[in-house]
Parts: sequence; C-alpha cells; structure tokens
Amino acid sequence: MTAPHTPVLLAEVIAGLAITPGERHVDATFGAGGYTRAMLEAGARVIGFDRDPHAIRDGQAMAAASDGALILVESPFSALESELAARDAVPVDGVTMDIGVSSMQLDQPERGFSFRGDGPLDMRMSQAGESAADFLNTADEEAIADVLYRYGEEPRSRRVARAIVAARPLARTGELASVVRRSLGYKPHDKKDPATRTFQAIRIHLNRELDELVDGLAAAERVLAPGGRLAVVTFHSLEDRLVKRFFRERSGSEPAGSRHRPAALSPRPPSFEQPARAVRAGEDEIARNPRARSATLRVARRTAAAPWGQGEN
Repeated sequence: MTAPHTPVLLAEVIAGLAITPGERHVDATFGAGGYTRAMLEAGARVIGFDRDPHAIRDGQAMAAASDGALILVESPFSALESELAARDAVPVDGVTMDIGVSSMQLDQPERGFSFRGDGPLDMRMSQAGESAADFLNTADEEAIADVLYRYGEEPRSRRVARAIVAARPLARTGELASVVRRSLGYKPHDKKDPATRTFQAIRIHLNRELDELVDGLAAAERVLAPGGRLAVVTFHSLEDRLVKRFFRERSGSEPAGSRHRPAALSPRPPSFEQPARAVRAGEDEIARNPRARSATLRVARRTAAAPWGQGEN
C-alpha cells in the first residue's frame, strides 16, 4: 500500500490517540487513508467515514488488504452515531477528524475546489446537491456577500459579490478567480491571492462544513467510551474556534468570572478531561508539506459522564 500523500501532524495524532492493539477507532475523514493506515499499523480496528464517493472507492484496496480490520462507510461524519449503531460498533475508543477539503480534492481540477488549476465550478464533497456554479449564478448579491464575509472573512465581501453578479454566468474556477482578483485590485507580486478567501467561503457554505463539524463533535461525544480519545485537526480559525469552545465547555474549562460578571455554573459534569495543549506543525514538517502551516491539533479524553445535549453548555 502506497500513500498518495502524508497527512499533517500524523505522528502527533497517533501519539494523542494512544492506541492499544485491538481497540476500535473511527477515522471520520478517511480521505486518502493516511491516518487510517497508521491506526491499522498500531493494531487498531478502524471504521473510516467519508462523504466523497471517490475516497471510498479508492480506499477499497486498503480495506481488502486489511483482513477485516478496516470498514469504509460513505457518509458524512455527522451521521457517525447512527452508522456505527447500525453496525453494532458503539462505543469506540477513538475518533479522529481532519477538517476541511482534502489534498486529493484540491489536487483534482475537475472537482473545482482550487483556482490553481482551471476546472468546473463544482466544490461538492459528496458530488451531489448544489454546485458552486449553481449558487453563484442564482443567489442574490446580498446572499453571496454574506457567505464571503461569514465563511471567508472577506472584508470587501460586497464589492466581490457585486463583481460576481455582474460577471454571470460563471462556469469555471479560473473565471471566478479572475473576477475576484480584478474586483480587489490584485497584483501578481501580492503576497496572498485574494481568491483564496472567496473559494474557502463558497466551499464551506456548499458543504455545510461548520455545521458538520458541530454535529460531528457532538456525535463523537456520544459514541466514545469512557477514556476514549477525540483528536481534531483544523486548518483555519473558524474551525478551530468551534473545536476549542467545544472542548472548553465540555471539560469545564470556561474562564473564571469576575465580581462584575460571575462565571456561569455548568449544570453538567464534564464529559471530557481538560484537553491537551494545542499542537502545530514544526518547521521541518512545514518544509516538507506547506499545507501543514495552518494546521492545529486538539486532543481530549472522554470521561465517564453522560454526553451533553446538542448545543448545550
């Protein structure tokens, strides 16, 4: 089995999972199978989830070679509780999530996730539902601006949205990138291409990535056995804020209050121990894999307390 790419913070994720041979683990974002391969080598039995049918198709060779230790499930990880229950596979000893678009998806221009290679405006992880072209060619200017501001943190979202509407119909990633660059006065020597924020925003919106993350964290809490480990790798601040807040609330690590604003007392015992310190890639890994530059890993261990309700704090 050869790996198409090396997942970020691989050694740190596996160390955080502290796998004992025979344990049952979930790779909630199977992708190219990099974390799963390391989990299998550590002696775990793995259930790998991915909503991208190409990832599941390409992982069949690994599953066939695993002698039954790997099961692949085509599903978003927000549904992992029901999917595991259907396979009589609850509880589990570890859940790993690598959030956002995968390297495979970015490297395939025909999937439309990146402006670095021209392709159709698609960006659908599940390859079903509304495409980027559908959204950009039918949504009103205000809705597009809101998406760019909320999910891309684009400070000039209204200007970009106005340019997109004026340039309709858009069909290719190269067209969209050119519209964004022209609207923001981009020059080739500028440090960062402003199309990055627009592509990120549209991708997150179409794939409900932040909603998936919230639902997936809550599902992981429900399926983990006492002592089970949850490891989450994020790639931008919007994702990391959600994970950080989830662990802070569930571990009872909310900041202390003051005499002017007393801390709210949680009605529930902590469902996670205090998380380990966040881990980021070192210079050596970033030199080998520039995509690791923005990665953050957070790991926490489940307690024996009952899971909290969705959105409860």
